[in-house]
Amino acid sequence: MAEDSTTTITAVFETRVTADLAVEHLVQKHGIARPDIFVQSASAKNTAGSAPSGGDASHDGSARSDAPLEGEIEVSVDINSSMIPAVQRTFGDVGAIRVSGR
Repeated sequence: MAEDSTTTITAVFETRVTADLAVEHLVQKHGIARPDIFVQSASAKNTAGSAPSGGDASHDGSARSDAPLEGEIEVSVDINSSMIPAVQRTFGDVGAIRVSGR
């Protein structure tokens, strides 16, 4: 693959909080433009993740019954191939449960 080619790296997160943190790291640490970052449910269901976090957790730490915790969150980013190791490391550092490239 040529050094200036573009590739897509995808990571899967259990919570919306960690997915959002990944996006912020991509933008702030790596200078990736937000239009090159995509966030969506990893399945066909509407979801806020598969584990409670942030506003999805009740005051006692259990999951709220009104939060759509029905699957994982996927973050994908289109990057220059030279950035693959740094982006993969960032995804891992913030809590990705799976990272893949294509």
